[in-house]
Amino acid sequence: MATADDGTRGIRDQDTRDQDTRDRSFLGEVKDAISGRAALLMIGVLALTALFIASYAGAFHSPKPKDVPLAVVAPQQMSGQLVERLDKLPGSPLDPRAASSEADAARQIKERDIDGALIVDPRGTTDKLLVAGGSGASLSQAVEQVVTQAEKAQKRTVQVQDIAPADKDDTRGLSSFYLVVGWCVGGYLCAAILAISFGARPVNLKRAVIRLGALAVYSILTGLAGAVVIGPVLGAMPGSLYGLWGLGALIVFAVGATTFAFQAIAGIIGIGLTILVVVIAGNPSAGGAYPYPLLPDFWRAIGPALPPGAGTWVARSIAYFHGNAVTGPLLVLSAWAVAGTVLTLAFSALTKGRTVINRSEVRQ
Repeated sequence: MATADDGTRGIRDQDTRDQDTRDRSFLGEVKDAISGRAALLMIGVLALTALFIASYAGAFHSPKPKDVPLAVVAPQQMSGQLVERLDKLPGSPLDPRAASSEADAARQIKERDIDGALIVDPRGTTDKLLVAGGSGASLSQAVEQVVTQAEKAQKRTVQVQDIAPADKDDTRGLSSFYLVVGWCVGGYLCAAILAISFGARPVNLKRAVIRLGALAVYSILTGLAGAVVIGPVLGAMPGSLYGLWGLGALIVFAVGATTFAFQAIAGIIGIGLTILVVVIAGNPSAGGAYPYPLLPDFWRAIGPALPPGAGTWVARSIAYFHGNAVTGPLLVLSAWAVAGTVLTLAFSALTKGRTVINRSEVRQ
C-alpha cells in the first residue's frame, strides 16, 4: 500500500528528472550554439584583446625621449664639454655628437642620420636648433623641449628652425603612418578572404600559386589607390606618386603573403597570428604617433623589423627626405614578402589535400 511519503517522494523524483532534463537540454543548446572550436577561438580573441591593450598602452602611455641623435656645432674648445654635458642629462634623452659645421649637421638631418642639431653662437647667448618636423611633430617638439631646458640652465636661449617640415595639411606628420596602416589592413584582409573562401590551409600548391598571383594584382591596385587618395585626392602628404605606389604594393603583398604563410602553418589561427604581428606588435611600434626615440625599449627594438614600422619610415622618407635612408626598411619589407611566399608554397606542398575550413562550413 502506497503511503503519503511514497507519493511525495514520487513527485520529488519526477521534479528531479524534469530538472535534469531541462539542465541537459540547456547544456545541449549551449553545445549546439558554441562548439568547442568556437570556444577556443573566443579564448584566443580574449588573449589578443588583452595583448592589444597592453601593447598600445605600454607603447603610448608615457612617451619620453631616449638617446635622440643630436649634432652639436660649436667652437672646438667648447664642443667636447658641451657634448659631454648634454650626454649626461637626467634620463639620457639625447645622444649628442659633434658636427663640423651647420651645413654638415643639416645634411645629416636630411639623410635621417640624426633628429636635430644645436648650432652654438659663441658671440652671443642665443643658439639655433635645427629640427625635422617631417619625422613627426612629437619628436621635434620633444627635442626642442629638452634642448631648451638644457640651454636655460646655462642662461642661454634657442631659436628653432625646421629644415624638413611636414606639409601644411599633414601638420603632425601622421599621414604616412595612417597610409601604411591602411595598406597593412588591406593586405591581411585580402589574404584572409582568399584563404577562408576555400579553406584556411591551401589545398595544394597550384591553388597557393593562384592565390599569390591574385594577391600580387590586388597589391598593385591597392598601392595605387592609397597613393592617389593620400596625394592627389586629399593632398594630405607630398612625395612621389610612383614611389608611394611601389611602396604600397610591396607592403600589401608582404603582409598578405605573411598572412598566407601563417594560415598554411596554423590554419584559421594564422589570421590571429597576423593580427598579433602586424596590428598588436607592429602598429604601436611603427614610429607613427611617437617616433622611435620616444618609445620604450621593447617597442623601439621591434618596430623597424615589422612591416608597419619599415613602411612608415619609407613613406616619411619619400614625402619629406627626398627618399633618403630607405634601403634597410625596403629590405625588411622584401624579406617579409619573400619569406611569406616561400613558406606559403612550402607548406602548401606539404599539406596537400588537407583543409581546415571546407566550403560547407563557410556557407554555414
